[in-house]
Amino acid sequence: MAGGTYTLVLERDDSGPISVGALGELRFPAGWYAYTGSALGSGGFGRIDRHRAVAAGDNDTRHWHVDYLLGDAATAVEQVVTTEADIECAVARRVDGPSAEGFDRVDAFGCSDCDCRSHLAYHEHRDRLVEAVTDAHAAATG
Repeated sequence: MAGGTYTLVLERDDSGPISVGALGELRFPAGWYAYTGSALGSGGFGRIDRHRAVAAGDNDTRHWHVDYLLGDAATAVEQVVTTEADIECAVARRVDGPSAEGFDRVDAFGCSDCDCRSHLAYHEHRDRLVEAVTDAHAAATG
């Protein structure tokens, strides 16, 4: 199965804290989130199916920070953007784009194996977040 880099566009329809493994209890306001990860192993983009299963409540295993967010009933996977390249950190760093107005980051989320500030960005508006994600994937490959 093909692999590379993916960004999950997530919707949270409720605000509240979630216990996120070693990061502890974090507050996640309602709105839109972009989580960027890699799917470079033998399962490739099959990892996205695993994320969808966690979000649907069909998988209770929590390996990564995003599993805790996805496992919360107020979080849903709305869209997935993929690129068949190893550009995870480049995409994560570009998601809030040149104009970071309205964006926020959840510090240390999803980046325990790199030096990025975060692999999870927040914006209250879906369209602005999706545009930033697609632009980040394009810029990181171009």
